[in-house]
Amino acid sequence: MEDKGVIRFASRMEQLPPYLLGMINKIKTEKRRNGLDVIDLGMGNPMDPTPEAVIDKLVEVAKDPKTHRYPESSGMPHLRIEIAKYYKRHYGIDLQAESETYFTIGSKEGISHLCLALMGPGDSVLVPAPAFPIHIYAAVIAGANVLKIPIAPEEGFLNRIINICESCYPKPKVLMLNYPHNPTGVVIDKAFFEEIVKLAKRFKFMVISDFAYSKITFDGYKAPSFLEVEGAKDVGVEFGSFSKSYNMAGWRIGYCVGNSQMIQALGKIKGYFDYGIFSAIQVAGIIALRDCDETLPEQARVYEARRDVLCNGLNRNGWDVEKPKAGMFVWAKIPEPYNKIGSMQFAVEMMNRANVAVSPGVGFSEEGEGYLRLALVEKEDRLKQAIRQMKKAMESLSI
Repeated sequence: MEDKGVIRFASRMEQLPPYLLGMINKIKTEKRRNGLDVIDLGMGNPMDPTPEAVIDKLVEVAKDPKTHRYPESSGMPHLRIEIAKYYKRHYGIDLQAESETYFTIGSKEGISHLCLALMGPGDSVLVPAPAFPIHIYAAVIAGANVLKIPIAPEEGFLNRIINICESCYPKPKVLMLNYPHNPTGVVIDKAFFEEIVKLAKRFKFMVISDFAYSKITFDGYKAPSFLEVEGAKDVGVEFGSFSKSYNMAGWRIGYCVGNSQMIQALGKIKGYFDYGIFSAIQVAGIIALRDCDETLPEQARVYEARRDVLCNGLNRNGWDVEKPKAGMFVWAKIPEPYNKIGSMQFAVEMMNRANVAVSPGVGFSEEGEGYLRLALVEKEDRLKQAIRQMKKAMESLSI
């Protein structure tokens, strides 16, 4: 009998596959350490600068020793008031700052901890697939079962929810939504959320809406907030992030708004895990919400121009890529015959042969196989260079 020694992991670790997106990032880092110029279309890691006013406020406040103490873990009162004003200004939604808002160390952390608060063994969560990994594995880590629903036109997606809820016992406890969708870029309208609220009340499930790409929209499209729908606060919450719209990914600040009971549960469990966000970052967040509305459409236009460059270039090279109406990614089907090697191997080949980092679709669950997710973070000239290098690399592949 094999002696496993002292080190033994929890059984949940066996349910976590290798993080493929992290593996690609590791290869990229190693190549850069060796002096190679890698064009990074893999990670949604903004390279554009944070608004100057936000940076200036951070520097100013960080010099005050009082901000070096433990912060307000749920978010400073003025920060919570500011997010309530933001939602009123942008979506016409009334939020009670004290009970219906909460600040998190990025939306990924907040979603993870809320899943721990809401789910456990025997519970199940509905997740659109393909999916950003945390939407699946936050529930897995919490001990819940994941029921994946393939992304489909709205009517088909809603019918799948009904069929599952009518045929499963116990019924699903949570529905995880993410629109604009990562990785596919699928968008919806307000009417879709209206139907979701009706189903949530009918089948008694809660809703978690990840709204990270709320302001990165193109071609006149405006993404609706889940909370715009009457009755949405009765059944769910919405997470948002400063990472994308304000280019504050490394600052780690996000928020949760909506149902007060779910927010109270999030706060309770986070009380055992962390002490909140550095106070200087919270104050800088106030400036972003209050004074940087004009930067939001400017940043969206930057991503829209990059989207056009990347999609047009790929399509000229024989790809069949649809331009997304929102988000900071292009979801691209790998053309034949190159799709035969699988998205992970294709991504490795692009890294090795083209020095271009891309995310394999299979990293977003098996429903993403055959696709790549390409981030719009590099400047336009670098995107054109990536297209050229990928074309040359593909021509050198023996399929």
